[in-house]
Amino acid sequence: MKPFFKTQTLEQVHGLARQVEALESESVPLASLLGRTLARDFTAPHDLPGFARSTMDGYSVRGRDTFGAGEGSPGYLTLSGEVTMGEPPGFALEAGCCARIGTGGMLPAGADAVVMVEHTRIVDERTIEVARSVAPGAHVLGPTDDAEKGQVLLEAGRRLRPQDVGLLASLGASGAGVVSRPRVGIISTGDEVVPVSGSPRPGQVRDVNTHTLASQVTAAGAVPVPLGLVPDEEHAIREKVATSLDQCDLTLLSGGSSMGVRDLTVGVFLSFPGSQLLVHGVSVAPGKPFIWVRKDAHALLGLPGQVASCMIAFHLFAEPILERMLGREARSFTRFVRRRAVLTRNVPGVQGRVAYQRVRVREREEGLEAEPVLGKSGLLRTLTRADGLVTVPLGCEGLDEGSVVTVLLFP
Repeated sequence: MKPFFKTQTLEQVHGLARQVEALESESVPLASLLGRTLARDFTAPHDLPGFARSTMDGYSVRGRDTFGAGEGSPGYLTLSGEVTMGEPPGFALEAGCCARIGTGGMLPAGADAVVMVEHTRIVDERTIEVARSVAPGAHVLGPTDDAEKGQVLLEAGRRLRPQDVGLLASLGASGAGVVSRPRVGIISTGDEVVPVSGSPRPGQVRDVNTHTLASQVTAAGAVPVPLGLVPDEEHAIREKVATSLDQCDLTLLSGGSSMGVRDLTVGVFLSFPGSQLLVHGVSVAPGKPFIWVRKDAHALLGLPGQVASCMIAFHLFAEPILERMLGREARSFTRFVRRRAVLTRNVPGVQGRVAYQRVRVREREEGLEAEPVLGKSGLLRTLTRADGLVTVPLGCEGLDEGSVVTVLLFP
């Protein structure tokens, strides 16, 4: 017997996604950390930089010795030494003295500021003319300005960027503990679907979903595991799903997720002992025929077969689940930049559903314009021509021309 088909709201689905637990952590070397999710807070093992250092080429000074100096009435300091890069100075700075220093050099004892070289002039071998005063701390990094020992610098759940990796390197971390990347099994179903390398006969189409979903999974920070094409046969679908359950953390099955006679996804998913139906339809357009069955910690997700609907459904439903598996907040369109724009024509709503309208974005003198890209939901070209999506809320009859909207820009 087929399970009762009852749509849920997007908020309800995301509420379920927030209950998904993060995968276990693993230790990863520094060179492979980019884009990975930190599993634990990273605290500074020591102060950084650990000593007072110059941020400019010039002369280390005592700030008070330069007070009152200017172009019309320069100050004069005695040159008492030069800081060697990579070495602690072997001298202290006395009143009325200065020392040559390069960017990154360690300030000698007694110095508390640096005068930029362009604001000085050499008078003779022992005398420097200073044409601008500096306050204590000018052009200097203090011993704990970047980090103080024990300070939390990067919090768990953070997706590491190049600058984060640089911070880890600066503190001597050869690697870090990160959340394991989910392995995502990808199954494409349909008697009418043939491999990309094949020549479709009338009534057949090439397998697009495997490749678009694999790209989306990679962009989301997970590992795609394409498991191939499957005909609309229950035993063949079940065999592929069993393989994914054995090898992966999450399964994406495109096609066979609505209420048609040949839609087998729900029955196959629920045929595994201990499986539980969480979602069978969501009040969104496109993406309504979404299925989520939980089998232990594994998520079995059924996505629409039409490629445009499949891609949007991934961003709406699969990506928030992957975010949670990666130890991050469960949200749709996490990687999308949001921009304000003005609609160039009316956009109708869809009764009983949240609608996602594809739009092209154009820069105008007065700001951004969002031009709706018209076409049926199954057309991939409407996505390739579009720059992003505009949301028409549930219960809204539509958005009027001239309305200011938020555009979710495709990554």
